[in-house]
Amino acid sequence: KAKGNAAFSSGNYTEAINHFTDAITLAPTNHVLYSNRSAAYASLNKFSEALTDAQKTVDLKPDWSKGYSRLGAAYHGLRNYNDAVSAYKKGLEIDPNNETLKSGLKDAESAQAAAESRAGASRSRAGGSNNLFGDAFGPDMWAKLTADPATRLYMQQPDFVNMMKDLQRNPNNLNLYLQDQRVMQALSVLLNIKMQAGGPGGAGDDVEVPDSENLAKERKRPAAEEGETRGRELRSDYKMVARALTRKGTALVKMAKTSKDYEPAIETFQKALTEHRNPDTLKKLNDAERAKKELEQQEYYDPELAEKEREKGNECFKEQKYPEAIRHYTEALRRNPKDAKAYSNRAACYTKLGAMPEGLKDAEKCIEIDPKFSKGYTRKGAIQFFMKEFDKALETYQEGLKHDPQNPELLEGVRSCVQQINRASRGDLTPDELKERQAKAMQDPEIQNILTDPVMAQVLKDLQENPKAAQDHMKNPSVMNKIQKLIGAGIVQMR
Repeated sequence: KAKGNAAFSSGNYTEAINHFTDAITLAPTNHVLYSNRSAAYASLNKFSEALTDAQKTVDLKPDWSKGYSRLGAAYHGLRNYNDAVSAYKKGLEIDPNNETLKSGLKDAESAQAAAESRAGASRSRAGGSNNLFGDAFGPDMWAKLTADPATRLYMQQPDFVNMMKDLQRNPNNLNLYLQDQRVMQALSVLLNIKMQAGGPGGAGDDVEVPDSENLAKERKRPAAEEGETRGRELRSDYKMVARALTRKGTALVKMAKTSKDYEPAIETFQKALTEHRNPDTLKKLNDAERAKKELEQQEYYDPELAEKEREKGNECFKEQKYPEAIRHYTEALRRNPKDAKAYSNRAACYTKLGAMPEGLKDAEKCIEIDPKFSKGYTRKGAIQFFMKEFDKALETYQEGLKHDPQNPELLEGVRSCVQQINRASRGDLTPDELKERQAKAMQDPEIQNILTDPVMAQVLKDLQENPKAAQDHMKNPSVMNKIQKLIGAGIVQMR
């Protein structure tokens, strides 16, 4: 994400898109990443792609005002001014003082007014013909278009459906779409008029319409002249285009040898998805992005440089420059993702900065990579102890001692945990300490499961009311272990 932001700031929008795409692969539910990529696409005038990402942003975070700013900008770029205005207004409902949204709304409303003004001028020249067109886009429009064989197939094409929806909302926008032959065909169906193409050397397309409809006839001729240059837009089936692009992307993947080779394939799959969102194409895109990421890691792999970066991190750690140390350790892990020591070192930095969840994650990764590396257990146990999860910390230290029985740090960790757990069992905690420990424990899923277990509910009842039954329960190792966890959590106190 940081690399994408830097590339975006430098005006390298394609590079920014690549970085944001990599980030999305790692964090597919992060709404900010889709928002940033939408902005990059919009900067390249790729408004369809920008719209897809903006809609994803809003879906993931509907209460985030910036998502609607991205949505409005994409709609504006596509000249869908009505939807742009709606998007900006929705964002202002969430954040009424947002200047970006206010500015975007003003621009969209100006563009909308200009479009309506052009439509009004065309309407005046046509002698009021839009009244007729307005009637054409009435409630029965969809039924007529679906019933007619000539327009039935268009109903499966999203861009056509969106144009017709816009015309139904505002017939004055007709002049914006008259160059699309599908719209002209739909208009002929809705107005119940007949269009015939002239033969070679003929007069062109003749439309049997009353004089009041001359505007449509005048617009039809330049549309036919532009047909050859806009063949894909006007004649090709969007699904066929998507399939062709998918085949091209598949061929590019087969030829890819380096991570850079995957970039044109990924771009081709993305274009295919803008034509038609097909699950097979989406899977191919995800596979290509994953393969590119794996190759990048392989190409970047260098244990020698990784060790140098780790040593730089150690120097920064000694100087208490923890953020800088984290950067060096992170670079070391990019160069060698299987370096348990680097994860251990970075966990120590996170601990110093109070970032306990990040530190715990690194310590667990360290243990996963090298289960016999005792430092991983001391890091994890220390973080859990600091978070006052004494029973969990005790388990961690004891697990470490299985691999290194005489390790002084692990032995000291066990002693400290036992001391804290005994304080709880003796009732030596202050009221504030007890309240804090109980509140924390109630958020622990393991403690919640114990307390909702019907068997444990009976055990706890017997501890209070039936000492003989309680003694029998204590002979069960599983029950005793759960009791110890509740004691450590301050939920149960033994006197």
